Amino acid sequence: MPDGTNVGLIGYKFMGKAHSHAFRTVDKFFDPTSKPVMKAICGRDEQAVSEFAERWGWESYETSWQTLVSRDDIDLVDIGTPGSTHAEMAIAAAQAGKHVFCEKPMAMNLAECRAMLEAARAAGVKHMVNHNYRRVPAVSLAKRMIEADEIGEIRHARFTYLQDWLTNPEFPMNWRLRKESAGSGAHGDLGSHMIDLAHFLVGDLDSVVGQKKTYITERPAEGTSSGLTATAGEGTEQVTVDDHSMWLTKFANGALGSFEATRLAAGRRNFNRFEINGSKGSLVWCFEDMNWLEFYSTESPAHEQGFRRILATEECHPYAGNWWPPGHLLGYDHTFVHAVYDLLEDIAHDRPCWPDFRDGAQVVAVLEAVNRSIDSGSWADVERVE
Repeated sequence: MPDGTNVGLIGYKFMGKAHSHAFRTVDKFFDPTSKPVMKAICGRDEQAVSEFAERWGWESYETSWQTLVSRDDIDLVDIGTPGSTHAEMAIAAAQAGKHVFCEKPMAMNLAECRAMLEAARAAGVKHMVNHNYRRVPAVSLAKRMIEADEIGEIRHARFTYLQDWLTNPEFPMNWRLRKESAGSGAHGDLGSHMIDLAHFLVGDLDSVVGQKKTYITERPAEGTSSGLTATAGEGTEQVTVDDHSMWLTKFANGALGSFEATRLAAGRRNFNRFEINGSKGSLVWCFEDMNWLEFYSTESPAHEQGFRRILATEECHPYAGNWWPPGHLLGYDHTFVHAVYDLLEDIAHDRPCWPDFRDGAQVVAVLEAVNRSIDSGSWADVERVE
C-alpha cells in the first residue's frame, strides 16, 4: 500500500478552507491506509494563496492550475473552484494520470460532465464528486434503514433546500449570481444536493416538470467576495441566474416527489430537508438539526405510535464512532472529513468511488431536464448516463 497520497488543491476560499481542514484532520480521527500529504494549493492571487498555504499547512503553492496538475509529485487533484472551470481542470488532471475530487455541481452542463467522465475512465483514475451530505451520519443511517426495509416501499418524498443569504436586494453580485461562472442559481447550487440525496435514498428520477424565477434582477456590482459574504463596488450588475427553483418528479421506481430550492427564504440559513414516506413508515431529516433522524413506524404498538428522534452519534452509527463520545454532536466540517477518508481508502484499495463522475453527471441530467420542462411547459424525461 502507498505511504501517502500527495494532494494538490485548486481554490482557497470557502471550499478551499473546508477541504484543507478535511485533509489536515482525517488521519487524526480515522486511520486511512494512505495518509494525505498536502503538497500544493493553487490560486491566482500569489500573496493570498501563499498566506493560505502557510496558514493551512500546504507544502507549496502555485498560481497556475495547469502547473499544479502537471506536477509529478501530485497524485490527487482536488477542484474547489467555480463550476465554469471544473471540466477543463478535471479533464486535464485525468489526462495527466491524477485522481480527481471535484466540487458540485459537477460541471456547467451534461456535455461537460460526459467529457469529464470519459476522460477519467480512459485514464483509469479514481473520480469523486463532493456531495458531502450523503456522509452525515444521520443520512447514512437513513440509507441503512431504507435498505433494511424499515419504512417499506417508498411512495413519495419531499426535498427542500432553503437559504436566505440573498434575501436583501442590496447584497452585492458575486460569481454565484452569474450564469457564465455558476451555470445556474439556486437550481444548480442547492438543487444538485437535493438530487444527489434523492438518488442516494430513493432512486433515479425518471421525469420532471418545473418552474424557476428570478425575483431580484439587479444588484450592486461586486467589490470583493468570499464564500457567502461580499462588499459592493461601483454601479450595478444584472443577475443572470434563478433565485428560486421547484419541480415535481416521477421516480423510476414509481414513487412521486417534489423539490424546492431558493436562496431567498428569510430565516432559513441552511434548511436542507427531506421527508420520505413508505408503506411501513417515514424518515425525516434536516441539516439545521443534522445529528437527528426522525423515524415513524406503522408497526409500533398503537400506544407508542408517533415520530421518534434518533441521535445518530453512537459508535454504531456510520462515521460517528471515530469522533467523540455518544451525544457529542458533529457539524458541517465533519462531512468533508468523511468524504476525504472514503476517497483515500478508495484510492488505496483500488475500489470505485461514490458518488463518482457518472453519479455527478446524472445529477446534472436532472437539472437540465427541469430546464427543458420549463422551456416546453410540459413534463420532460431525464437522460440516462451510463
